[in-house]
Amino acid sequence: MSLVHGEVFERLERFYDGVPRDTAHVETYGGLVLFVRDGAGWPFYARPRPGASEPPSAADVTTVRERQRALGVPEAFEWVHENHPELLPVARSAGLAVLEAPLMVLDPAILPPAERLSDVPVRLADPTSPDFGRDVATQRAVAAIGFAAPGTAPGDAGPVARDAALVALTPRRVDEERAQAADGRRAYALAESVDQGAVAAGMAMRVGDVAEIAGIATLPTARRRGLAAAVTAALARHLLDSGTELVFLSAGSEEVARIYLRAGFRRLGTACIAEPAPVTA
Repeated sequence: MSLVHGEVFERLERFYDGVPRDTAHVETYGGLVLFVRDGAGWPFYARPRPGASEPPSAADVTTVRERQRALGVPEAFEWVHENHPELLPVARSAGLAVLEAPLMVLDPAILPPAERLSDVPVRLADPTSPDFGRDVATQRAVAAIGFAAPGTAPGDAGPVARDAALVALTPRRVDEERAQAADGRRAYALAESVDQGAVAAGMAMRVGDVAEIAGIATLPTARRRGLAAAVTAALARHLLDSGTELVFLSAGSEEVARIYLRAGFRRLGTACIAEPAPVTA
């Protein structure tokens, strides 16, 4: 690993530890920390504890899983493999299935304009707009439908399924999201066609000068049109223009990673995302 790569991995470590702290408190279990969200919203993960003298053990993993079950949140763990290579076998020995996702970093020199990637226009949600809360809810609905059908193959789920999955945010949640978007900690992008509305969407989370693009999804009826790459490129350009120095993402598979190659991202390492292994008969 070069010095440059080493510095990037250190910055990613600080990001993963910092991004949940706006809306969650931290519980410590040996070599792990669990971020517990304060209030409504998508639950956070557990990850290695910064500065721990010993790496996480299988007992630490088991204890955290018990706590997550008691809280009623997903048993989720995330870490960068290059920073914590010892955790992969430990997690698997503790009964977790681990996705080894391509970890990709933006090369600003090869970031294409979003309009070059798809003929469907992409816009950023405006935190000053009265429709901002609906835009955020729409991004989540598109993600719910898109992630329910993994991969890049076209399918039957489209705008009707998206609208059925739409859940309005509470006024308090809208205010929280609006404040985070206004100061640059969050960004939301929607690819919208004239006749179908939002057919692809994504979001970004920023801590200091580092940001992660996440939740990129396309309705199955609209796939294979460059939409995911266009949304990713639009978010990346917005982040760079806002002063972000390091933009990264995790691809769900090697197939999905090829989409992000088109948007100017290059493979750097591996992000590990762990959840309980399926129970076999």
